[in-house]
Amino acid sequence: MLVDDFGREVSGVRISLTDRCNFDCVYCHNEGLGDTRGPMEPSDDEMSTDDVVRFLEVVEEFGVEKVKFTGGEPMLRQDLAEIIRRTPESMESSLTTNGTFLPGRAEDLKEAGLSRVNVSQDALDPEAFAEITKSGAYDNVLEGVQAALDAGLDPVKLNMVVFEHTAGYVEEMVDHVAENPGLQLQLIEYMPELTGRPEWNIDIQRVHDWLEGKADRVEMREMHHRRRYYVGQGMVEIVDPVENEDFCANCHRVRVTHEGYLKGCLNRNDDLRPMGQMTRGEIREAYRETVANRVPYYGEYLVQDEDDEWVINEKYIGA
Repeated sequence: MLVDDFGREVSGVRISLTDRCNFDCVYCHNEGLGDTRGPMEPSDDEMSTDDVVRFLEVVEEFGVEKVKFTGGEPMLRQDLAEIIRRTPESMESSLTTNGTFLPGRAEDLKEAGLSRVNVSQDALDPEAFAEITKSGAYDNVLEGVQAALDAGLDPVKLNMVVFEHTAGYVEEMVDHVAENPGLQLQLIEYMPELTGRPEWNIDIQRVHDWLEGKADRVEMREMHHRRRYYVGQGMVEIVDPVENEDFCANCHRVRVTHEGYLKGCLNRNDDLRPMGQMTRGEIREAYRETVANRVPYYGEYLVQDEDDEWVINEKYIGA
């Protein structure tokens, strides 16, 4: 397993299969690339099935243990089941989706080798959901969550971005997963540096404090140094990367854009590295270079000045 200069092993990869999506969520940052979504038809620049599988076979050589398929909406790829089926058996595969296409397909994905799924669900209220996602697919998402549970995907995580539009629904969502076995909740801190609209931000520490008092027990996860709160029959995890040096110091994944560029950090686009024509040799070289050049975003790439403001570390300016 490759280790970067900060002692962080790279044990997982996150692959965006498309930038297309049938939702238009107000907080979308498209894997840090910004709003690049175009027509809903497949484009020539999306990695092919063979490209994705070849990349996975190469990084398996370096001990990568987990792959998460994302988008856009990855289930717009009609070859998704084939990609999962051809993923190396040594890797755990998971999926992040808005859930609308899970009914009728969840069982096939499970059969192909998918282990677990994250479904974006920012509210249990149809009107609020429609306002956030610009979609009327609330019922489809609920059906998709149930389809994932029925297919035996475990766990089924609900992803909820916590910001001004959704903060009022957190308590209801926590109670929902606490009462429904098989569901977990992932509360994701809103990232104004990627999405703009800083006025939508809220203090995520308030959510931590509230859960601390509500949880039956709390544990710390190694990946990103995340806290997990066990409430009733459910588990709630907070993903809080903003200005969090611990989070960055415990990051163990690299990302791949839908166009086949390697990315060492979600927050940066100045580190995009092409994999040429996606030959095995080119993939190996680009992957080694990406890992070698990985830098914790907060605490290294960004450092605090005398006014406690985050500024780019001078040694990376122009690098």
